[in-house]
Amino acid sequence: MKITKLGHCCLVVEPKPGVRIMTDPGAFSTLQSEAKNISAILITHEHQDHLHIESLKKVLENNSKAEVITNTAVGKLLDEVEITHQVVENNAGREIAGVSVCSFGNLHAEIYESYGRVQNTGYMIDTFCFPGDAFEDPQHPVEILALPVAGPWMRMKDAIDYAKKLKPRIVFPMHDAFIHDWAKFIYIAPQKILGESGIEFKKLELDQEENL
Repeated sequence: MKITKLGHCCLVVEPKPGVRIMTDPGAFSTLQSEAKNISAILITHEHQDHLHIESLKKVLENNSKAEVITNTAVGKLLDEVEITHQVVENNAGREIAGVSVCSFGNLHAEIYESYGRVQNTGYMIDTFCFPGDAFEDPQHPVEILALPVAGPWMRMKDAIDYAKKLKPRIVFPMHDAFIHDWAKFIYIAPQKILGESGIEFKKLELDQEENL
């Protein structure tokens, strides 16, 4: 599977040749505006670092055949700006050119009580897990995990325990726009602890296609 990280939570996932799926084109990344040949766009939730309407419009301008897949809450916002979309949530699934996409989970992880507790839908793309802002079990075998590592709703312990629970072959950090270069030491703990459990932790460089 080929994966290109465009920033924060925005990825281009290519599970097979010719199928390119983008995730969460949010306000903390800009490279999505230049992406081409996108088959579908998955949006997990409505927070600005995951859904930036102007960026989404630009992606669709460059990829007129791309299908937007999301949940009901995001769908209401897209209706307001007349962006066509398909709702896939509550463990439902669909195929994109022979690639299985399955939804899981329904709520953003808690920040504080109900604050920011919007609908959050994670997605499995074949055996690749993209959870959005939650640590929900997809109830599917996971080979590759996009692992949130920083944010107001999580501790590094939560991230490490989530990866250990799902037991993927490899994880890479996402939700990490908050981590400046001088703070990259934050990756030491998950790399060491997950490595001891036989799980590879690999940081992806921006705009570099990786075979995982």
